[in-house]
Amino acid sequence: MISRRNVRIKVMQILYTMNRDETITPKLSRKQYDKSVETSYKIYLLNVLQLYKVAEYVQEDAKIRAAKHLPTEEDKNFTTKLFDNPIIQTFADSASFRSLVKQDKLNKLLDEDFTRKMYKEFAKTDEFKKYQADRVDLQGHRDLLLELYKFLVKHELFEERLEDYFSSWQDDKSLVVGAMKKTIKRVNGEDDFHIAYLPEDETVKEYGEELLHKVMAKDDELFELIEPMLQNWEAERVATIDMILLKMALCELMYFETIPTKVTINEYVDISKLYSTPKSKEFINGILDKLMKKLKDQGRIKKTGRGLVD
Repeated sequence: MISRRNVRIKVMQILYTMNRDETITPKLSRKQYDKSVETSYKIYLLNVLQLYKVAEYVQEDAKIRAAKHLPTEEDKNFTTKLFDNPIIQTFADSASFRSLVKQDKLNKLLDEDFTRKMYKEFAKTDEFKKYQADRVDLQGHRDLLLELYKFLVKHELFEERLEDYFSSWQDDKSLVVGAMKKTIKRVNGEDDFHIAYLPEDETVKEYGEELLHKVMAKDDELFELIEPMLQNWEAERVATIDMILLKMALCELMYFETIPTKVTINEYVDISKLYSTPKSKEFINGILDKLMKKLKDQGRIKKTGRGLVD
């Protein structure tokens, strides 16, 4: 589930924290990195659980409708298929999913009033009413659950709750949403449906941990390469985030042979657009372009495999 882009952001944030707090050791920074990766997966699990709980509330709605003294035709024809469908039942029946929910104490992050509110608001939508009125197949259930999840993600209260619990929600949002959509589209009875979205060692350890280690270990060397490229800029005036991004990118150019140089430069320029100043993208792009040309001439950038593709 976690991409290299996400890993770069996590490493950048940890290096920034180290810059602001000198008491943070390399060992502690690696622990923070591991925790950050674990948190991304935990957010995914919580999203699955919240979707499940909102769907489950249809059973309570059915009881209320059945108890009415004068039920409407809509009440009489009401079904609990929002909960009874194979996708939601996969979540319900998964022992491994329930074990992780218990282990991470995710139920404590749920709120019954919030779940009820989300269900009641969604139940008023045309999509839900049509779903209730029609006979639907497996694809119909998937389509409706995608609509429900889209409704949740766009809801201001949903955003607020996740931001309250997880400071990294906005950084992880696109990855989690993508994983949730894939889950809804593909899941069908597998107990271990969530395993496919565990962080992969190749991305998290072989790339992420190594990037963090290399930037910390070679900090002085990286700075010495960057400083002459600054020209009219004094190093002290360069935004902290920009310097960190330059060091990370330079590290990738020199020590990660399978990552193409254009990919590295484009990625760090894009990250600077989100996390640094309005002028950072031009600054970082210009410095990295000069560094890449100089280091290539010196034979210090060597790419193999996929890294040969520019």
